[in-house]
Amino acid sequence: MKILAIETSCDETAIAILQAEKSPEGTEFSILSNQISSQIKIHALYGGVVPNLAKREHIKNLPILLKRAIKESKIKKPDAVAVTHGPGLEPALWTGINFAQNLSKKWRVPLVPVNHLEGHIYSALMQNSKFKIQNKGIFPMLALIVSGGHTELVLSKNHLNYKILGETLDDAAGEAFDKVGRMLKLGYPGGPEISKLAKKGNPKAINFPRPMIYSKDLNFSFSGLKTAVLYKIREILAEKNSRRGRRRDKEFFSARILANIAASFEKAVVDVLVHKTVKAVKQQKITSMGLGGGVGANDKLREELKKNFPNILLPQKRFTGDNAAMIAVAGYYRFTKKKFNKNPKATGNLRLSKS
Repeated sequence: MKILAIETSCDETAIAILQAEKSPEGTEFSILSNQISSQIKIHALYGGVVPNLAKREHIKNLPILLKRAIKESKIKKPDAVAVTHGPGLEPALWTGINFAQNLSKKWRVPLVPVNHLEGHIYSALMQNSKFKIQNKGIFPMLALIVSGGHTELVLSKNHLNYKILGETLDDAAGEAFDKVGRMLKLGYPGGPEISKLAKKGNPKAINFPRPMIYSKDLNFSFSGLKTAVLYKIREILAEKNSRRGRRRDKEFFSARILANIAASFEKAVVDVLVHKTVKAVKQQKITSMGLGGGVGANDKLREELKKNFPNILLPQKRFTGDNAAMIAVAGYYRFTKKKFNKNPKATGNLRLSKS
C-alpha cells in the first residue's frame, strides 16, 4: 500500500509518501518522496516559533509540497492519508488536519490521525530511504525521545502500545538547548549551534549541575541547569567588567569561553539523559533501545548512547527532526489496526497511551 503523511506540528511543513509491503517476516518501507519546508529564517527574527506565522506558512507551503511529492512519487492517489493531530501548536496542527481531511474526501481514502511522538519512536527504525521493520526482535523496546518540546522515556511492548516511564517535569532538553543558545547570542535555533561550538570547547571547564540525575524515578528536569548557565554567564561578565572598570564588555565572550560554556552545558545534559536511560534499561531488562527527536542529531548524545548500547537503533539524522516520513510509518501501523477518524481534533498536549 501507499500512504501519504502530513506533518505541521510546529515550524516544519512536511509531506511524505511511503510504500509499505508486508511479508511474513515484517514490513518493507520505501520512501517515495519526503518533502520538508523549514520556517527557521522566519521565526529566527523573533527568537522562537510564532504560532500564527507558522500557521500562515503551513497554509502557503502545503499545496506546493503536495505537488512536489505527487510528482516525485509518480502516484495518482495513496491508499490512506495520515496526519499529525498532536502534540504541538494547535493553530499549526489544524492546518495539516484540514488539508488532510480535504485530501481524504477528494481521494475517498481513510484518514489516519497520528501522535507526533509515536512518529519519533518509529524514526529510530529509519536508517535509509528503504528499510524493513521485522515482526520479531524489536519489542519490547525502550525509546528515548528528546526534542524541543519533549523529553521522555517510553516503553513499547508492541506496535502502538506505549507506557511513559519518565518525562521532563519542566523544560525539555531541546528547549534548554535553545534557551541557552539565546543566552549565548547564538541565534535560533540554538541547539545545533551549541553542538557545533561544543566541539571546540572543554566539557570539564565548568561543573554545571546534573538535575535529578540520581533521583529514584526516571523523570528529568532541565530548568535548574538552564538557570545555572545564566548565573555563570552573569558571573563571568561581572568579573570581566570589574577588571575593565565601568566600560561595558563589547565582545561579550571570547571564543574560548563561549566554547567551554557550550561544551560543559552539553555534557551536563547528555550525562543526565544517558544515566536515566541506562537506569530504565536495567529496570525493565530491555534489549532493544531506540533514539528519536530533534536532539537525537546531537553527536555527543549519539556517541555516549552508543558506548552504553552498542546495538542502539539510531535514525539517520535527517529523520531526527520533524518530518512526515516518520508520521507515515506510524500511520501505516494505525491503518493496519483500522485506527481511522474522519474528524480528528488538534490536541496541543496530546500524550502517548496504549491504543
